[in-house]
Amino acid sequence: MSSYVSLFIFLYVVNISDKSFGEMFTSTMSVKQAVFAERQLIDYLRTYLENEIQRLDDIKRFFSRVTSLHSGIYNEPSATIANPIVAFKLLKRLKSEWMNIVQSNEAEENLDALREGYRRMEGSLPKLEDLQGAAQGLMRLQDVYDLRVEGLVRGHFQQITNGNAVDIYKPPVSDTLSGDDCFLVGKVAYDSEDYYHSVQWFEEAVRLFRGTEWSPENEGTLEDALDHLAFSHFKTGNISYALSLSQELLLHDPVNSRVHFNVEKYEKLLDESPPVTNQSLVLKRPDSTCLRTRNVYEKLCQTKGSQPKHFENPRLFCDFFTNGNPGLLLQPIKRELISLHPYVVLFHTFVTRAEAKSIREYAVPGAGGSERGRICCCLKAGDSGLGICYCLFPHGPEVQNVGDLLQSLPLLNSDSERVVSVAAFPVIGLRLRTRSVRIRMSFIASAWLKDSAHGVVGKVDRRITMVTGLNVQPPYAEYLQVVNYGIGGHYEPHFDHATSDSSPLYRLKTGNRVATFMIYLSSVEAGGYTAFIYANFSVPVVENGALFWWNLHRNGQGNVNTLHAGCPVIVGDKWVANKWVHEYGQEFQRRCSLNPEE
Repeated sequence: MSSYVSLFIFLYVVNISDKSFGEMFTSTMSVKQAVFAERQLIDYLRTYLENEIQRLDDIKRFFSRVTSLHSGIYNEPSATIANPIVAFKLLKRLKSEWMNIVQSNEAEENLDALREGYRRMEGSLPKLEDLQGAAQGLMRLQDVYDLRVEGLVRGHFQQITNGNAVDIYKPPVSDTLSGDDCFLVGKVAYDSEDYYHSVQWFEEAVRLFRGTEWSPENEGTLEDALDHLAFSHFKTGNISYALSLSQELLLHDPVNSRVHFNVEKYEKLLDESPPVTNQSLVLKRPDSTCLRTRNVYEKLCQTKGSQPKHFENPRLFCDFFTNGNPGLLLQPIKRELISLHPYVVLFHTFVTRAEAKSIREYAVPGAGGSERGRICCCLKAGDSGLGICYCLFPHGPEVQNVGDLLQSLPLLNSDSERVVSVAAFPVIGLRLRTRSVRIRMSFIASAWLKDSAHGVVGKVDRRITMVTGLNVQPPYAEYLQVVNYGIGGHYEPHFDHATSDSSPLYRLKTGNRVATFMIYLSSVEAGGYTAFIYANFSVPVVENGALFWWNLHRNGQGNVNTLHAGCPVIVGDKWVANKWVHEYGQEFQRRCSLNPEE
């Protein structure tokens, strides 16, 4: 396992399905770590520059000394030859000093020191999948919030409203994107045959490359951007523009035989059929796994749904709630009833800032007692998006009995790893190939915290019991799961409960997930709403608040109105803690109704 994975809490998630459920690649926790890593690299580069400046100053001094000699005493070569001291120094310089300057290894030594420093840091630097995930996060923000690529390039989050670009959020700190930045985002889309996004991002890359000179740190060039943009337009049907771009590319690279072939191909296609007008060319977004609910989901993320309005529905209210529990009599909880169908409650100030901070810190690698730095292999079952996860970490306790399925998992093949726990949670992933079997894998900053290891977790569990009346002690509820969302981090629409009898969730032997208790451990500047798709409302992130809803009806059937999603975070560091409560152990806490349909 690479050291980068060991620095953060990552879950390797295997999904047999070919459709992505969601993605959270580079968590904001790991982005913070990347800032510190770059600071260390800056120190290495500063040392290299100081050494190089000293080396070049030495060469400049030698150059000035030799130049002054040739403009002085060497103006009279006969006098120079006649003086044995001058002649000796000339011969010494030519034989020794010039050789020391020209054949010096100091430059290589300085560069080797810089490379060695980078090599030591390389294990803690982002991997290719992190960079690709960050690029996909930008494209996700672009789609869900209908953001202009031109605005994102300038560091603005803008939508077009009535023909005008309007900022939906103005971050206090931002940056602009370079041509090479845009080229990389476009390349990620291009490699996945997503020409809807590649056209837009390559257009910006070409525009920015045209106005600047190439820099050695860049991966792409104007020629690369023109080449990829031309083919992207060809794939979207804009052959005339693809031809124009290819002809421009030949001005920069006139001997490129492949581009010459493409030009001939485009010209032939245009001769055979008239060019398509720009009005009839509309870029089409790629399909998604939740295409049926995508429009509603995105509108809710933009808060364009039918948001709960207490003044219009007298059955929705706010109050100070004790739930008849003596522990809440002196300090009742602030309760806001968000929705009746499904029943959704927001408890304000459910945890203190200190408690939220402690939980976040416990979830970070290096904190004692958390299930951290593990590899969790999860298999998806049914349409619910739920999977059974076999979690491991190096040199753990002896293997527990987790069933015959363990033997078939392709990633669990190290003798130094031991299964330590089983958990179920929504499966998400990134497509890749392993052992000729197509699977999905993704990185999620996540951890499970036990109440026995952390006093604050036990305190929070007891508080959940007080406000809900439910038994949240394992095995009747899962351990507290702490999640740190990544760049554009989101969850696509899903149910928390199992939707089929064959779901691996039932392997836990405690029934279905009857309720969800989600605690917001941080605030965000923009985005990150929790959207209930079929119920058509969304709830913003309320720092230190907690959202509670019933996943099942009283008759044990799943409530379809609980289909929900986590909207992408535009700006901010989103932390949540999930407590999933199961049916078993709640028989007398939430009794069946006399109405079998309820």
